[in-house]
Amino acid sequence: MRIKTILITAFFSLLICSCKDSKNTNIASVQLITVEEMDKLLELEKVQLVDVRTPKEFANGHIDGAININFYDENFETLISTIDKSKPIAVYCGRGGRSAKCSAYMEKAGFTKIYDLDGGLTEWKYKGKEVVK
Repeated sequence: MRIKTILITAFFSLLICSCKDSKNTNIASVQLITVEEMDKLLELEKVQLVDVRTPKEFANGHIDGAININFYDENFETLISTIDKSKPIAVYCGRGGRSAKCSAYMEKAGFTKIYDLDGGLTEWKYKGKEVVK
C-alpha cells in the first residue's frame, strides 16, 4: 500500500512539474500574412494600416489608406504610441525587414493584434495590387 501511495505521489509531482507556463493571452503575437489576406482585411476595414518606410518611399507609392510612420525616425516609438493599441494593426515596408522589427516592438509595447505583410510592398505590387501616390 505504501509503494502505491509513493508511486501516485511521484506521478502527480512529475505531472505538475512538467507542465509549462502558458503564454499570457493578453500579449499579442505577430501574424505574418499574405497579400491576399491583407487585401481581405483592408476590404473589411478591420485594421489600421501603417507603412513604416521613409517618407520618400511612401511618396513614391503606398497601399491606399496607409499612414506613414518612418521606422528610422528618431521619434518612431512616440509616433507608434499614437496608434490605438486595442484595434488590429497591419504593417508593411518594402520587403518585410523593417515591418518585422516594428511588429516585434509593437508586440512588446502591448498592441493586441498585429499583422505583418509578408514580402512587403514588393510582394503587393508583384501580385498586381494597386498603389497610390
